[in-house]
Amino acid sequence: MSEVVLPEGWCLASIADIAEVKGGKRLPKGEKFSNVKTAYPYLRVTDFESGSVNSVNLKYISGSTFEKIRNYTIGKDDLYISIAGTIGLVGNIPLSLDGANLTENAAKLCNIVGIDNNYLVKLLGSNESKQQFSDKEVSSGQPKLALFRIKECQIPLAPLAEQKKIAAQLDTLLAQVDKIKTRLDAIPAILKRFRQSVLAAAVSGKFTEAWRSQVDTQDVSESEGWNWGSIPSSWDVVYYPEVVESRLGKMLDKSKNSGISTQYLGNVNVRWFEFDIENLQEILVSEKEQQELSIKKGDVLICEGGEPGRCAIWNKESQDPIVFQKALHRARVSERLIPDWLVINLKNDADRLTLNQLFTGTTIKHLTGKALKRYPLRLPPKEEQTEIVRCVDQLFTFADQIEAQVSNAQSRVNNLTQSILAKAFRGELTADWRAEHPELISGEHSAEALLARIKAEQAKLSAKKTPRTRRKPSA
Repeated sequence: MSEVVLPEGWCLASIADIAEVKGGKRLPKGEKFSNVKTAYPYLRVTDFESGSVNSVNLKYISGSTFEKIRNYTIGKDDLYISIAGTIGLVGNIPLSLDGANLTENAAKLCNIVGIDNNYLVKLLGSNESKQQFSDKEVSSGQPKLALFRIKECQIPLAPLAEQKKIAAQLDTLLAQVDKIKTRLDAIPAILKRFRQSVLAAAVSGKFTEAWRSQVDTQDVSESEGWNWGSIPSSWDVVYYPEVVESRLGKMLDKSKNSGISTQYLGNVNVRWFEFDIENLQEILVSEKEQQELSIKKGDVLICEGGEPGRCAIWNKESQDPIVFQKALHRARVSERLIPDWLVINLKNDADRLTLNQLFTGTTIKHLTGKALKRYPLRLPPKEEQTEIVRCVDQLFTFADQIEAQVSNAQSRVNNLTQSILAKAFRGELTADWRAEHPELISGEHSAEALLARIKAEQAKLSAKKTPRTRRKPSA
């Protein structure tokens, strides 16, 4: 443990001073756990969560398996600690799982003496403790924490009354942090619904109701199949091939391709509204293919597979040609259509799942060129398209700003938990309490006196477990 100045009345102790450390047990050869509920739950590291046990995916063993490993159970008064996989997860055992069997990838702290369990759980969940566990890992393939290494870890031991005070303060403060985190975590879903409602308003003409001089609406035959409702009378309905020149890209086949090494876009590079071009790959193409398959500013690239319909507008000027693979449609719009309007419609129909009616395939979905020919578009006058896109961009920018603020807030809140724990186990949260209660942290109530009593109690427990040597009968 790093050098720290302990508050008055505190001292350092090792985990071996205050508890026994015992490992779990691997299931005997040929034995398995299952989802079938029995009287014998089997706890795995994946069940450990938030200082307790998540029983959603709990596994169970049979009675006969339990009999073979019955000495490797964990009780409600014990603490678990993961020693393989994710190392250093610590928590309590719910009463309902008292006596459950414990995986070999975990250990238990049992016969805990002289320390408040709630204090100990939070202490061992602090970064200071986790760093000790990490420093003591051994690795032979999978990192693991040996039991004797756990015993060596040192902890700041506060007087018992102060332990309870710290644990109670942490319960209150960390509950408030969790409440803030819950509220922050809900915001991305709210923003997602907001963006979807923006797109729905955009393609229905609601954004430009006041902007248009004509307010009449019309019903069109496509409305029923695509859940459009009425559309403005000044809008047309066209099909994709009427306003888009579209084609698929180059087949990726290294054994057959030859020519000039050229960067290409695949569907993995296409995100909604943007591209990820950090690690563009190259493919050999002929000079003719390079001309035919080059991407230019204003092209819309639409995923044929993966997430069919996902698309973005290429807005880059590039001196070096970039082509696109067969898993993408390159859409070049006519004078009647702006690229942004096409992308807005595709995203709206993808969100509303109406685009799914064009997909082929059962397990792996595709949006073929043949299917795109059946894709109808509501088409406002070009000037109105531009106004709607401006409104969408403005609202999306607003949502992006909020999302960035939320992300920053989440990072700060995530750090806040450890900051509070660090203050707690430096004694900063209880500084005023100590000043008001000197009698509870000194003399026989000090941590040093407590540690002496703990060691005496642990020695008694150890003596009870040591078998007495039987004297040989005299001759």
